[in-house]
Amino acid sequence: MPATDFLRSAAHYAAQDLRADLVAGLALAAVALPSQMATAHLAGFPPVTGFIAFAAASIGFATIGANYFVVACADSTIAPIFAGGLATLAAAGSPDYHALCASFALLSGTILLCCGLFRLGWIADLVSKPVTIGFLAGIACHIVISQLPSLLGIPPPQGSLLRQASTIAGRLGETNRVSLLLGLTVFAVTVCAEWINPRIPGSLLGIMAATIAVYWFGLERDSVEVLGQIPGEFPHFQIPLVRFDDLVQATPLAFVIVATIMVQTAATTRAFPAASQNGRLINLDFAGVGAANLLAGYFGAFPVNASPPLTGILAETGGRSKFAGLAAVAFILGIAGYGTALLAHVPMAALAGILLFVAMRIVSAGEIITICRRAFGEFLLIVATVTAIIFLAVGTGVAAGIVLSLLHGIWSMTRARLIAFERVPGTSIWWPPGHNLKGESIEGVLVIAFQAPLTFLNVYKFQDAARRAIRQSRVPLELVVLEASSIVEIDFTAAQILLEVIEECIQSNITFAIARLESVRAEEAFERFGITDAVHQDHFFHSVDEAIRALAKNSKKTNEFREEP
Repeated sequence: MPATDFLRSAAHYAAQDLRADLVAGLALAAVALPSQMATAHLAGFPPVTGFIAFAAASIGFATIGANYFVVACADSTIAPIFAGGLATLAAAGSPDYHALCASFALLSGTILLCCGLFRLGWIADLVSKPVTIGFLAGIACHIVISQLPSLLGIPPPQGSLLRQASTIAGRLGETNRVSLLLGLTVFAVTVCAEWINPRIPGSLLGIMAATIAVYWFGLERDSVEVLGQIPGEFPHFQIPLVRFDDLVQATPLAFVIVATIMVQTAATTRAFPAASQNGRLINLDFAGVGAANLLAGYFGAFPVNASPPLTGILAETGGRSKFAGLAAVAFILGIAGYGTALLAHVPMAALAGILLFVAMRIVSAGEIITICRRAFGEFLLIVATVTAIIFLAVGTGVAAGIVLSLLHGIWSMTRARLIAFERVPGTSIWWPPGHNLKGESIEGVLVIAFQAPLTFLNVYKFQDAARRAIRQSRVPLELVVLEASSIVEIDFTAAQILLEVIEECIQSNITFAIARLESVRAEEAFERFGITDAVHQDHFFHSVDEAIRALAKNSKKTNEFREEP
């Protein structure tokens, strides 16, 4: 278990490991400070709550999570989703809203913990990469629109995303040029630092420069909005008070958030596999993020997620254990408790500039172009997902994207078709026909294959194609061989239809055989559903060649086939 691993690693902890973890933790804290403030602002919370969320999430993940590189924290991917969804139940920024978000973190954490403990990590694989890319692009649009008022120094508009965009466009003439300059400067510094070396805390440098400029030149007199005085606060345990009816209404949104967290956590832990984990304990990472959410909820924060950028910082700066993340927690808690006075002159436009960088970073433009060129149908999935997230409520749009991913998977399964195999000349190999293969056939023998699991989704297409192939044979068939290497699974409906095909062959005096049934699950299903008895055990073969030699005894061309070298 991770707790045991944690204690074992602590027992063998060396001085050089501590130095490496302290350096990595300091680098992580430097990058996390501005990003956690910006994400808290995006979620409708004061900046110090972002620090509390980081600390609670890091400690929670460290207790259960397996991958010591993964950083759980306040995340700009899910913040627009729960902020937009919960704002319909309580006024954004109000005490009721804060309590609802904390309860929502507890609800999401409980679901995630159960998913991890019951090994439901496969759920993360149900969302295809194009849909994930489209989802992130749509979230980026929400981040940009929500931060434009702070960047431009204008009052934030209300309403749907499109209405907000329209209102902002109509008020461009009211732009505060000083705020715009500060925000764009922070954005530019962050981009340049990332381009030079991801280890450089560009966002921290940018926000420090903007804060010094505001204080030194008195830019608040030019209507530059700043964070103002923020009371210092350490995390303290609290049980959020929220109406049960509100939490029930938020349950569907919780499942959307959980699915999003699982997809991002899976991608993060696979991209940065720790040496002691090697990707084998991903379900424990889901449970770890669940514990992170529970702790965040009990300390009055909001839902948290695994962060690919911060995880990358920890991995690239040489973190060697979970102590690196805990070192960052200690530094950030020090700021939360004693250093909030340093944040009073931080301009809101600077936080907007950081979030604009986040939005730019999560849009995979290169992958979108590649998918458009090589798989236009899946590019349309990206477009549909982005459109749903922009035109619908963000939670509804994300749910629509998940549904689209599942429908695309189902559609791909239904596209599988039956193939009549041909013999490669001069060999005993039977292969699908192709442009570069002039295959041979044997009179009276039909070799068919279905290159997908047989399920209720595609079995009727298999049945129609098998009947058509038998009916269109130029000579009466003596033998039909099902090459079953690709049939890794078969369900009850498909088994019944396959039994019908076998029975029709028997009634037409055609021998039916099965070759290369390699899947253990499929073999067990064949026995369970009675297919093995219907075909007869001696009609199962290790190869198509073996089946033809054993059963096509009366074919003249089979004898010729036997004589060939």
